[in-house]
Amino acid sequence: MAQAYKTETGSGGQEPDRRETRLRRLLTTLRTDRGIWRRGIVTAAFALVLALVMALHARIPNSIGNLGSLLETFLPWLGPLVPVLLVIALVRRSATALIAVLLPACVWVNLFGGLLVERTGAGGDLTVATHNVNAENPDPAGTARDVAASGADVVALEELTGSAVPVYEDALASTYKYHSVQGTVGLWSKYPLSEVHPVGIKLGWTRAMRATVTAPEGKLAVYVAHLPSVRVKLEAGFTARQRDKSADALGEAISREKLPDVALLGDLNGTMNDRALGAVTAQMRSTQGAAGSGFGFSWPASFPMARIDQILVKGVEPVTSWTLPETSSDHLPIAARVKLSASTS
Repeated sequence: MAQAYKTETGSGGQEPDRRETRLRRLLTTLRTDRGIWRRGIVTAAFALVLALVMALHARIPNSIGNLGSLLETFLPWLGPLVPVLLVIALVRRSATALIAVLLPACVWVNLFGGLLVERTGAGGDLTVATHNVNAENPDPAGTARDVAASGADVVALEELTGSAVPVYEDALASTYKYHSVQGTVGLWSKYPLSEVHPVGIKLGWTRAMRATVTAPEGKLAVYVAHLPSVRVKLEAGFTARQRDKSADALGEAISREKLPDVALLGDLNGTMNDRALGAVTAQMRSTQGAAGSGFGFSWPASFPMARIDQILVKGVEPVTSWTLPETSSDHLPIAARVKLSASTS
């Protein structure tokens, strides 16, 4: 009796065989190629150092050129080194390096992974914005119009010059009925301002102020501050001594605030990771960290690398936080929507 045999012509049965062959080949390589564990030792060591630097950044001393603060200012940018090390490990075919690269990757995700998750919400009572307009801004009127177009109820401006103040006042007058300028900082509001006064931050001139904004949902104490600039010098490192002293004075002033709802708007010349700003950041939280999307870098405007402009709050609930489009300044303006505690009681 004749028998017919059917030959498989499809490729469906070959894929499992191919995968099994690749797996067997990989296991064979791991067993036989002793160099896979010896190669990439330098890459692995660099990965371990990177992981330690990120994990222990708070232990790096500021005694030498404020090295710790400099590192913390740009700490998120250590992350891109991880894929570079990964590529090197793959090119070197080094199992040791591949395993080591997992450590800095895990540390970075632990530190900043939450910023990559969408946390913005809806609702809120008040929109606030802040912008370092740059003393050398070639188009202050245009900058003022751009910030007003954000729809913010309260706007803080820093680095105001005497000659530019009238320009900002004219450009913002139709949108904001109330405003006050104290030294080189100013506050514009759609709602009444009261108890306005400068805040001393140990500079000898005024770069910080405080005001009460009376919104329909309640009162908000608003502080506007522009802390001293920092510099990176070859002979002195990250020079920030005056900034640090001013941050301590600002933190002390905020700690004495009697209103429960407080917002700090301004250019702090430092990030939330910078321990030198601890007098402020220990008692307030960032709207970007709580309700923003992404890192919200604000400086320099041409290629933002750090969020040194901040909206920090105490007592109020951040709803959403974002970065506004570029203006004629070297900083990007930032904004946030918040819910006052009085409206939730």
